Amino acid sequence: MTEALWTSEEILAATSGRLEGPAFTASGVSIDSRTLAPGDLFVALSETRDGAQFVPAAFAAGAAGALTHRPAEGPCVIVPYTLEALARLGAKARERATHARRGAVTGSVGKTSVTQAVRAGLTLAGAAHGSVGSYNNHIGVPLTLARMPKATQRAIFEIGMNHAGEIAPLSRMVAPHAVAITNVGAVHVENFPDGEAGVAAAKAEIFSGLGKDGLAILNADNRWFEVLKDRARRAGLRVRSFGSAAACDARLTGFSPQPTGARVEAVIDGAPVSFPLRQAGAHWGPMSLCALLMLQALDVDLALGLQSLAAFAPLAGRGEERAIALPGGEAILVDESYNANPISVAAALDTLGARSVTGRRIVALTDMLELGAEGARYHAALAAPLEAARIDLVFCAGPLMKSLWEALPPTRRGGYAHRAADLIPLLARAVEPGDVVMVKGSRDSQAKLVAKAIAELGAPTPEGA
Repeated sequence: MTEALWTSEEILAATSGRLEGPAFTASGVSIDSRTLAPGDLFVALSETRDGAQFVPAAFAAGAAGALTHRPAEGPCVIVPYTLEALARLGAKARERATHARRGAVTGSVGKTSVTQAVRAGLTLAGAAHGSVGSYNNHIGVPLTLARMPKATQRAIFEIGMNHAGEIAPLSRMVAPHAVAITNVGAVHVENFPDGEAGVAAAKAEIFSGLGKDGLAILNADNRWFEVLKDRARRAGLRVRSFGSAAACDARLTGFSPQPTGARVEAVIDGAPVSFPLRQAGAHWGPMSLCALLMLQALDVDLALGLQSLAAFAPLAGRGEERAIALPGGEAILVDESYNANPISVAAALDTLGARSVTGRRIVALTDMLELGAEGARYHAALAAPLEAARIDLVFCAGPLMKSLWEALPPTRRGGYAHRAADLIPLLARAVEPGDVVMVKGSRDSQAKLVAKAIAELGAPTPEGA
């Protein structure tokens, strides 16, 4: 029998709502009637659209009850504002998991991967909980908290932002014992008049949720390290660092690509360690050390942390690879389509450049968004890392990527289209056996559409098609 997560009585106490219909017990929490599991509490969010219209569908899918702003056919807890009620439910979940050590991760690049790597290690160590996917905003964070069982021993949360002032309330909601900032870079800069300095200040908001003996884990290789370290210490926090500098608590001394990933050499708290990764990207050198420091902060020993990292596979859209069967042999798709910014694109290109290939290195790029007035310059500047990575052909889609296209030498130009969908046939015609094709771009510029089409190149044609 599925263990109870919430009773209607507990939901009423946490949200100050009123019950319409019979009492119920929920085994999970969902905000989407399409993916809801039988036994879930359905939270009908009404702040952006009327989620109450989906309550009947939720009950049809097996919801145990609903948290909604108006009654429906079935057991409902009625509240004026469902998002506020979800936040209260999350706060109550945090309070009742009295023995849980909590960590939180933010950063311009790598926060989802580090969060999920940490979660994998926590799971090996005992009763663990954490963010799913990129549930890192004003809805995802309280939802993740509300899903946390009472018996949780360790939990990890991802916290993101697009504007100043978004991280602080989420950090206070989580009340972490330790936080990590993977890095700070030119991401969402169009929303910050002072550019990266504003992004750094916004990331530092994560310190606001920590108690006075809290721990901040920071990237010593990042240009904003001293600024962040100063802010952390002024907040009364301890600081641990990762990176290549001799003074780092976790110091990267070597990173070598391997046929199935990479091997990391490091010195952690004065002791040399060497461990394999299933990740090939060079940025995974420092990111693996960030994950290890967070695991240690949440009372997971180093040996178990190394074991979990060795088994941690690339996430979908973040370096996941797929063999594409073509006439005469296979090509490899490297799917980096989840998102993109100047830092992550440069890191992905560096990884591809270090890779041994039998054919060509091909890159398909769609627009990097939220870069403000400097967007064209950031795109054109990718010509340098493309050259350094010895990329053979570059395919570009989007009005911003036109700046890169114009900056490329003719020998490197594979094809350009204004829309991602129109780039697909150009790229598909070019791919040959032995090629490694990387697709990367921002979510809203449809990089995923390109990656999906290339992944399906080797799919069998349905009979009669």
